[in-house]
Amino acid sequence: MLKKKWLPLVLTLSLAALAGCGQTDSASGPKEGDTAGSAETKTYKIAVSQIVEHPSLDATREGFVAALKDAGIVEGENLTLDYNNAQGDSTNNLSIAQKLAGANNDLVLAIATPSAQAVVSQVKETPVLFAAVTDPVSAKIVSSMEQPGGNVTGASDTNPEAIKQLADFIAEELPDVKTVGLVLNEGEPNAVVMADRAEQELAAHGIKLVKAAVTNTSEVQQGAQSLAGQVDALYITLDNTVVSAVDTIIKIANDNKLPFFSSDRDTVEKGAFATVGFKYYDHGYQVGEMAADILKNGKKPADLPVAMQEKLDLILNLKAAEAQGIEVTDGMKGKVQDQENNIIQ
Repeated sequence: MLKKKWLPLVLTLSLAALAGCGQTDSASGPKEGDTAGSAETKTYKIAVSQIVEHPSLDATREGFVAALKDAGIVEGENLTLDYNNAQGDSTNNLSIAQKLAGANNDLVLAIATPSAQAVVSQVKETPVLFAAVTDPVSAKIVSSMEQPGGNVTGASDTNPEAIKQLADFIAEELPDVKTVGLVLNEGEPNAVVMADRAEQELAAHGIKLVKAAVTNTSEVQQGAQSLAGQVDALYITLDNTVVSAVDTIIKIANDNKLPFFSSDRDTVEKGAFATVGFKYYDHGYQVGEMAADILKNGKKPADLPVAMQEKLDLILNLKAAEAQGIEVTDGMKGKVQDQENNIIQ
């Protein structure tokens, strides 16, 4: 009988003791690192659709990932990155977009105009950012640069002023250039837009643009060779098909002593003579900052205007100049604002 009387009391005291322990732990607050941990343990999944591999697009992706890392979103820690490359194939490009439409991603990044067009046609709910897109309005990726609307925004990789400045440079510093050859894939809307702008700006100086059309990377060499005998210089736009085979154009330019102008810094670093532009790594970083704003601060793509590259500079490659028979004058160098970084020795 004594045991039965004491049993409820023992149980009551035990429960009270356990409850007391719980209150003590709670009152002590989070342990060191727990406050940050609640934010850091949030995980993200981002998918990337890239039309093809080449230095500018790869640098764009690297800059994007670096900006996320600086914002505390780190691949392998709290970020899962699903990278998809279409290898320049339109069927693969659409298949990737369709796959991403059915996936559970927090955000999708589309690199280059064809990838952005495919992704936007398929992904309707998940936030979408684009990069390395020349004219997102003409490509029907967004309806407006200032108010993109919907679930899509990003950054354009061109500024019409860049083409004008390059045409001005050619006319002022290389007066013997009267015809410029352009290898062009007319199936890429971004390349066509830039080609039209270049034609207008060169024409303003009495310089004729001669085009060699290609449909795939394997035709680029032949296209460049066909131009070599009839033009005074070569030029390429942000044409993914052509940039993917740019080594062949560099060789033809060198062999024929033709000044070779590009639309991106990476091609100048590889062996083109000059461009007016910027680093694609920085372009990707800019888009990565937009992604962090969406993921961490709850911003909506519709409320983020499409960004554009405002800081432009002339970029020269002195070794390429020598290979292409160009005498680089002090006047040419004087047009480069950041000579330490943008005169490539």
